[in-house]
Amino acid sequence: MNAVTPLNEHGYRSAGLRTARDAEYDIFSRVTRLLRQAPRQADNPDTIQAVYKNTELWTLLAADLADPGNALPDETKAGLISLAGFAIRHGQAVMAGRVGTDPLIDINLSVMRGLRGEGGA
Repeated sequence: MNAVTPLNEHGYRSAGLRTARDAEYDIFSRVTRLLRQAPRQADNPDTIQAVYKNTELWTLLAADLADPGNALPDETKAGLISLAGFAIRHGQAVMAGRVGTDPLIDINLSVMRGLRGEGGA
C-alpha cells in the first residue's frame, strides 16, 4: 500500500525512520483501537466517531489503491479494494443501526497482520 508518502520523498533519509508500512500499520492500529474501545452499536458518539474514522481510512486507502502509480500487485489491490468497499458499506449499516462493528475490527486486524508479515490479509 502507498497510502502514506515515504519520508525520504520529502528529503528525510535515515535508517532509523519508520517505513510507510509502519505508518500504515500505525493508522490501522489507532482506528481499530477506537472501534474496539467503543460500544459495538452506533447509538453513541464514540462509536459514530470510530466508524467515521474507519470509513475515512478505507476511503483514502481505496483511492490510493486505484492510483496508477500504486506498485502493489493487481490481485492484492483488487482484494484490498473489495475489502474497502465492504468496510465502507458495513460502516454505513452500523450507522443505520442494522449491524455491529465486529466485522470492521476483524478486517482491520487482518490487514494489520498482513502489514506485519503474519499472513491473513
